Amino acid sequence: MSKHQTPALNEADRSRVIEMAWEDRTPFEAIETLYGLDEKAVIKHMRRALKPASFRLWRKRVSGRATKHQALRDPNVSRGYCSTQYKMRSG
Repeated sequence: MSKHQTPALNEADRSRVIEMAWEDRTPFEAIETLYGLDEKAVIKHMRRALKPASFRLWRKRVSGRATKHQALRDPNVSRGYCSTQYKMRSG
């Protein structure tokens, strides 16, 4: 696959990419590792998948956010999610 081609994703993968893109602590590099979409491809995907106002809100939210770029992250941030994000049900 050339650098300018984006991989074909099924509906579940497209949905997961959107979810990961919205998450503050998930870097673009994680999306690229899992789905083969670099930051520009994620932006293109989000532009197509979201309503215009939602896309603008997302771009404003992630632009310049250090946690969205592995190289800019604080070294203490080693996980893509908070330790309390996934709670186990008891009983």
